[in-house]
Amino acid sequence: MAPPAGSRLVGIDELELRVEKLVAGGDGLGRWEGVPIFIPRSAPGDLLKVRIVERRPDYGRAEIEEILEPGPARRPDPVPELSRSSICDLQHLDDLTQVLLKAGAVKETLQHIGKVEMPFDPELITGEPWHYRLRTQVHTAVDPLTGGVQVGYHARGTNDVIPVSRCPLLVPELEAFLAEMPAHLTPDSPHRLDLAAGDGGAITVSPIVPGLPHGEVFTRVGDFIYFYDARCFFQAHRGLLPKLVAATVGPWEGEMAVDLYAGVGLFSLPLSNRYKRVISIEGEQIGSRYARLNLKRNRTPNVEAINKAVESWVPELPEGVDRVVVDPPRGGLSKDVRTALLLRRPARITYVSCHPAALARDLRELLTDVYRIEHLAFVDLFPQTGHMEVLVQLVAK
Repeated sequence: MAPPAGSRLVGIDELELRVEKLVAGGDGLGRWEGVPIFIPRSAPGDLLKVRIVERRPDYGRAEIEEILEPGPARRPDPVPELSRSSICDLQHLDDLTQVLLKAGAVKETLQHIGKVEMPFDPELITGEPWHYRLRTQVHTAVDPLTGGVQVGYHARGTNDVIPVSRCPLLVPELEAFLAEMPAHLTPDSPHRLDLAAGDGGAITVSPIVPGLPHGEVFTRVGDFIYFYDARCFFQAHRGLLPKLVAATVGPWEGEMAVDLYAGVGLFSLPLSNRYKRVISIEGEQIGSRYARLNLKRNRTPNVEAINKAVESWVPELPEGVDRVVVDPPRGGLSKDVRTALLLRRPARITYVSCHPAALARDLRELLTDVYRIEHLAFVDLFPQTGHMEVLVQLVAK
């Protein structure tokens, strides 16, 4: 038996290679003696000197030591202080190129893993590339020189805190708040803080820290107002929220829709305008509490919010419902959920995915003999990063 390709990296610490393309997740791919090497913050066409940081049987990972020749789309980092963090992994590529490369990488993943045939070009939904994020998570550390508290992001692959006073990914009010935070923190403050912004400049922080705002905020999307706090999952791109909701909900109508992994009700509420009955399922307690609150405040009596893990509830899924919307975490749908969907056969499944490989795996099962893809859209919810949201409309054959 031939030794695994990755064994060629044994004893190799540094090497030179040229980057071929971007893969799903945002890393560049190069090859050395046939071994795939994944390199963060690289660009197609780069000739690089890299340092091997991980060796696996069939691939390796590396960090850039020196850019020998830059690829044609590479630009100077607009925010150099974020270059070491993973929150801005694609800022070295111009904004339009980022979107096209990410879309191409996702398409390749769906075709390769999911065996998804694409006789059409997926729709590409984009928004502002900067000052868009409603939510972020920051970390704190004590400055060993001054004893003051630093606020920032973890360096990529470590727990080291990179202190920052600006982050133009964030909506302006949240970026301004970032610079004010250290003055309100002490060495005993939490090492991780979640921040969220709402309409009217409102900001909330979790966990509670004296001197920092906490409690609920709200954001209006279309006809509905959504309340949440910093502990809740809520889609982060302020400018794309209306487009995401409109593309997900669509023009379809019917008797019953089910919204799985519903969060605070982002899709459940607008579904109530198109279906006589909506069932909203969310396993996380805080998100489900806000979903019930949002249903009450928006006066949507035809929506029932249930606080139960999707895997526990899904055996109750009625057969042949008009619509099921799924927006699962990065791991995608569990085997139990996929099985239930195939057995109960809703007329339409709308799948909102934050992880192309997990989506591809799920589609490979759902598309066998039961469903076909009616529409596919790529939504660039996280510019300057390797993440790309995928929206798939499936209809029963």
